[in-house]
Amino acid sequence: MKKRVLGKSGLEVSAIGFGCMGLNFGYATSVSKEEGIKLIRQAVERGVTFFDTAEVYGPFANEELVGEALAPLREQVVIATKFGFEFGPEGQQTGLNSRPEHIKQAAEGSLKRLGVETIDLYYQHRVDPDLPIEEVAGAVKDLILEGKVKHFGISEAAAQTIRRAHAVRPVTAVQSEYSLWWRRPEEEVLPALEELGIGFVPYSPLGKGFLTGKIDENAEFAGTDIRNTIPRFAPEARKANRALVDLLGEIADRKDATPAQIALAWLLAQKPWIVPIPGTRRPERLEENIGAAAIELPLDDLREIEGAASRITVQGARYPEELERLTGR
Repeated sequence: MKKRVLGKSGLEVSAIGFGCMGLNFGYATSVSKEEGIKLIRQAVERGVTFFDTAEVYGPFANEELVGEALAPLREQVVIATKFGFEFGPEGQQTGLNSRPEHIKQAAEGSLKRLGVETIDLYYQHRVDPDLPIEEVAGAVKDLILEGKVKHFGISEAAAQTIRRAHAVRPVTAVQSEYSLWWRRPEEEVLPALEELGIGFVPYSPLGKGFLTGKIDENAEFAGTDIRNTIPRFAPEARKANRALVDLLGEIADRKDATPAQIALAWLLAQKPWIVPIPGTRRPERLEENIGAAAIELPLDDLREIEGAASRITVQGARYPEELERLTGR
């Protein structure tokens, strides 16, 4: 597996990471703890060194799974987790909370669940509009000085927020949704990251599974699957958006690859400091995702993708309105 460095931070990770959320959170099906541990360890064996989780995934269960799976491999991997939510007495998410005292409390919980002495990369999960980002950056800076965190990150933040945070404590990475069917980061965020020397970690790089080509307008999701709440996954939107998958399929056929691999290779070709974190619950999909790191897309291919994609208008919002309001602040 090739390696990449996230911006100017010096944090080196595998070119393809592993988004662990879907192992036991967000989708209708989950893997057993034993299956999850086996899959994560298989990823390490295949060269993946970058694993992403968050306290809110579960809540808490995903961090525990990741921590147990990576405990014997700790020196080989980089673990990222996130803070920024408030939880009720039953563990349910009740809103945003990035107050400095809460961040430090959250860090202690994550350290314990992950079974580590230091969190490699600690993201603010969503920007808290009730708190200046400077206070958030200052709290994480304190954790770094205490040796409990190594690197500071922000998820789904606007360019001006990133700049303000970076002025207090250098930001190592920004994590936001980015793929061929969600390209808004190109407008302001990616130019700011390049200027400041910050890495970029795209989540949902396969469009929550849609860009794999395995989901059409007839697919059905179980009631608890998050895609049931996403306008972009309405049947009529899926039918309209097939044009994007067909484009990937045409190029994949020429490359002896899959649409998912072309989608990931396209992301890797955008900037050398971009590290996508696809998730999966299946060993064969893990192998497929890892294989994308070996695919080279020359300039002619990238121009073809760009030209064809520019003629396709993706239908449907990427989030329901209440979740979209939490992004881009």
